[in-house]
Amino acid sequence: MTQTIAPRVRTLVLLILAVAGALLAGAAPASAHAALTGSDPAQGAVVDTAPTRVSLTFSEPVAVGDDSVRVLDPKGERVDKGDPANPSGTTYSVPLVSGLPDGTYTVAYQVVSADSHPVAGAFTFSIGAPSETTVSVSAQASDDGLVGWLYGFGRYVSYAGFAVLAGGAAFVLACWAPGARVRAVQRLVVSGWLALTAATLGLLMLRGSYTTSGRVGDIFDLELLGDVLQTKTGAALVSRLLLLAAAALFIAVLFGAYARTADAAPDHPGDGDGGEPDKRDLTFGLALGGTVVAAGLAASWAMSEHASQGLQAGVAMPVDVVHLLAVAAWLGGLTALLVALHRAPVETPVGHDAVRRFSRLAFGSVVTLAVTGVYQSWRQLGSWSAFTDTRYGQLLLVKIALVAVMVAVAFLSRRWTRRLADARASAAAEEAERAEEEKQPAGTAPATASETSETSEAGKTEAGHDAVRAAQLARQRAATEAARQKRLRDADPNRFGLRRSVLAEAGVAVVLLAVTTVLTQTEPGRTEQDARAAAATSSSAPATGQGSGAVSLTMPFDTGGTNGEGVVSVDLDPAQAGDNALHVYVEGPDGTPVDVPEVKIALTLAAQDIGPLPVTPDRITTGHWSASGVQIPMAGDWKVEVTVRTSDIDQVTVSKNAQIG
Repeated sequence: MTQTIAPRVRTLVLLILAVAGALLAGAAPASAHAALTGSDPAQGAVVDTAPTRVSLTFSEPVAVGDDSVRVLDPKGERVDKGDPANPSGTTYSVPLVSGLPDGTYTVAYQVVSADSHPVAGAFTFSIGAPSETTVSVSAQASDDGLVGWLYGFGRYVSYAGFAVLAGGAAFVLACWAPGARVRAVQRLVVSGWLALTAATLGLLMLRGSYTTSGRVGDIFDLELLGDVLQTKTGAALVSRLLLLAAAALFIAVLFGAYARTADAAPDHPGDGDGGEPDKRDLTFGLALGGTVVAAGLAASWAMSEHASQGLQAGVAMPVDVVHLLAVAAWLGGLTALLVALHRAPVETPVGHDAVRRFSRLAFGSVVTLAVTGVYQSWRQLGSWSAFTDTRYGQLLLVKIALVAVMVAVAFLSRRWTRRLADARASAAAEEAERAEEEKQPAGTAPATASETSETSEAGKTEAGHDAVRAAQLARQRAATEAARQKRLRDADPNRFGLRRSVLAEAGVAVVLLAVTTVLTQTEPGRTEQDARAAAATSSSAPATGQGSGAVSLTMPFDTGGTNGEGVVSVDLDPAQAGDNALHVYVEGPDGTPVDVPEVKIALTLAAQDIGPLPVTPDRITTGHWSASGVQIPMAGDWKVEVTVRTSDIDQVTVSKNAQIG
């Protein structure tokens, strides 16, 4: 039976890791958790006179550096001067050189949000009239590429290491005391500590490059490392390392002094401890110290990420700590149980009492996760529509579904646990009955004195002639008996069913942990919706310098092909007979600017049988096309048709009417 289980276990574990890796690889880089909600000049604006400075307004405070905001002229030369200033709240500005000529200017920004994630983006504005520009605003951000991938992987490893470290230790202390002497469990908990320590050191080294240049060579820049140590995230990572030193001492005591006091018979620290106050004191001390260290480690995430910013931060941070501890107790304890079921030695089996205690611990963790998760969801989403309209909400729905699957599988585990307990009780009763019968065997005559004497003499002679061979035979018999007991244990259908259900739980847990990691790197739904609303208001409002008669038309489109959905906006200024400036903006379903192969405009005045008058705008930047000197011969109710082509064969024409003049 063991030979049958092992290949299945390896195959399933590899499949689980592959799914988790694909999920992490397919996830977008860490999104902006602070969003640009406004600017002066506004995105796409055409101003009459050159501004003296450019101001950016974000949804929350951000950290800025010397090159956080750059303003580039049409040739790509920088025209900003001085460092960014923070005149008020969440607004940051940078002064410009004087005497800027007419043309299209690009504003590129790269800052760090208060919850530790890099925020990068760009937009354009024009002085006098739009012009051609050599600047591309789709440059790679610092969190893209190899450094971003390594940082995301390090975050995943750190979460997994924390869960295994804290949850594995909790499983030993609360559910299965003899596990402290099991080598496989010891290796598991120590591996969690090593993984968390290595990942924390890696994140500390990667942090500088991750938030600035994104270059691999900057990982070992000591000046950048010094800057990181002065930030909130750097302080959190250093605090985590100090707490890991305390965790190392905890592990040494758990698998040292505590393991030596664990009895082989009871499988819970409270069993048979009535006369051992020293052991009770040690258990209590380890439980208290371990909880403090685990809470401190969880706080190193809460103090520097989502929970530290936004609504009710003072409540959100302790709630986040409790949430992380519940995750560790459930997922880490589940991993320890799986290892114990497969690797525990025959003389120290995992009893059904230990499994039942872990079941209660897991149930309490799930209840805690539900309560804290509802609060976190409300805080990060803010509306029901965010569940389906934002990436954060969609990932949260996936996480909820995975938790539901784990709970269902856990129910199966409880059923197998009950069957295992019933089977053991029945076997114990049969063994007791058999032992009672063997005490008075029927029809057996006692051995005679001469037979006893002869047997004793023969035994002495045999022992005297070959004592070494007798010892070897005894060891062989013990090994054979141990192997036989292991085969019997593995052949138990109830234990085999429990192993399979726990393995399935662990498999879902790996994917759940991957989704949770991606969630921590994804822009909260509330922020995403606020930014989208601000962008919509900015794009629909008349730009600075536009005449009072300017019109803006917004039309959804769907070409029917891949990535064929979006929104196209057309601005006409001054929307009068004669010369007009025309701007076209194309955005995806999520509100981000996107490029399409072709955009064409046609103007028709059906009442006077004029048109269609074709207009072919020039591409200015990502998602922005413009045409100047568009001639509209007379006032009237004009139909504005926009043809959007998203591939060689997919295109659609949408239209709206606009009153000109």
